[in-house]
Amino acid sequence: MKDLQGILHEIADLVAPLCRQGEVASYIPSLGEVSPDNFGMCVAMADGSIYGAGDWRTPFSIQSISKVFSLALVMSYDYESIWKRVFREPSGTPFNSMIQLEADRGIPRNPFINAGALVVTDRLLTLTGDAAGSVRGLLRSESGNASIDIDAVVAASEADHGHRNASMAHLLASYGNLENPVDLVLENYFKQCAMEMNCEDLAKASLFLARQGVSAGGSPFLSPNQSKRVNAVMLTCGTYDAAGEFAYRVGLPGKSGVGGGIVAIIPGRCSITVWGPALGPNGNSVAGIAALDAFTSRTGWSIF
Repeated sequence: MKDLQGILHEIADLVAPLCRQGEVASYIPSLGEVSPDNFGMCVAMADGSIYGAGDWRTPFSIQSISKVFSLALVMSYDYESIWKRVFREPSGTPFNSMIQLEADRGIPRNPFINAGALVVTDRLLTLTGDAAGSVRGLLRSESGNASIDIDAVVAASEADHGHRNASMAHLLASYGNLENPVDLVLENYFKQCAMEMNCEDLAKASLFLARQGVSAGGSPFLSPNQSKRVNAVMLTCGTYDAAGEFAYRVGLPGKSGVGGGIVAIIPGRCSITVWGPALGPNGNSVAGIAALDAFTSRTGWSIF
């Protein structure tokens, strides 16, 4: 196999023509201003070595990738009770759909669609008193970058245009599946999604999932069993209603965000982050998925 750094540069060149095949997330105005020509990729190895290509040190809004960290935090505090309020099944519907939520009487299909993430944020708020702040603290400690923060402009933009998320939160509350006031849950959810990071920081922050739950400091954050569970839900539900296609093409647990980022995990080996703002019809980065497909194909690194 060629050197890993060389492979990343080759992949960046390979996917460059795909960067405009898709649309940026203009329904959140602040995200709609990002150039689709950006592309970055970073691999963080379990031994601490880092490789990157393209715009891998350019910050972007992580959006729904934050849901991995809020779920991990809830599981670290209170492993079992969250699964009484959220299922673990693929949705087969868009990430912001409310059809299933009503049909399932207020129990979201999984923690990575918006309704499920609102329930997880609500639980984290109960456990810590500051859900968004807890996610930020975890991202800072695991990445080693104390300057990671919430993009206040993006958070405000999401709040101003978050009518569907507000509707979901009220529907969840109507079924008794929120413990905290709707407005407080939404505020923390929008702030959590508006975290700004680059590919390097995000790859480092995700490494605990490649190390069986061991934190950057060497102590257990999750148990090996809990880490396995998070990776499993990422594989089956992490890319919305395109999770089957992602598993087929990439063959890794992954979580995407409408900011164009995707985190993927190779247990025992590394974490990978890609960023390409232009999204396909299911809300996943077109260039990012192509890059991960090329990476697993060229390296032979996969869980299958």
